[in-house]
Amino acid sequence: MSVRQALLALLEQGPMYGYQLRAEFEQRTGATWPLNVGQVYTTLARLERDGFVEHVLGEGPADEAGEDRGHVRYRITPVGRGEVSTWFTTPVSRTQPPRDELAIKLAIAVTLPGIDVGGLIQRQRTATMAALQDYTRLNRTGRAARPDHAEDLAWSLVLDSLVFGAEAEIRWLDHTEARLRRAAADGRFHTPARPTTTNTEQEVRS
Repeated sequence: MSVRQALLALLEQGPMYGYQLRAEFEQRTGATWPLNVGQVYTTLARLERDGFVEHVLGEGPADEAGEDRGHVRYRITPVGRGEVSTWFTTPVSRTQPPRDELAIKLAIAVTLPGIDVGGLIQRQRTATMAALQDYTRLNRTGRAARPDHAEDLAWSLVLDSLVFGAEAEIRWLDHTEARLRRAAADGRFHTPARPTTTNTEQEVRS
């Protein structure tokens, strides 16, 4: 996830404090990827160093975060606007995907003796199904269900992504389990039997 470009894009609305940027970011993403203020200001410092933003003295009354007119706000520069434009017109690269902890865990597990890979898969499937239920519930209730503002629509899109991601992970776990069973049948790998599907799993799948 590019916090750098996201903060730049938000600054196109106008100058903001770090606290304001964090709030705007989390409003749109439902705090799915929470930012701490230190991370925001560290990113702003790097953006300023690279010429994408510049700081200006705050104007107007104190805001809800307690910032007053003597504090520094950041505003985007023309170079920064060009960076935002490039970000929005360039596809996200899949040639160097981010590290996936689950894929790494399973890749290591199948190479080590004494690891209950079947149990690992089942525990992960149960956890992912529980997360899927939570995402689905959120998507059917609250501001994501009937978005009245652009920020609500943004949050519902993030939820859609989380739902699709969880569904894909469950399919991948099923696929992985089937492959390991075929390998075990060929005598090349051993994996414990899969536990019986629970009522919760059947509910999610339905």
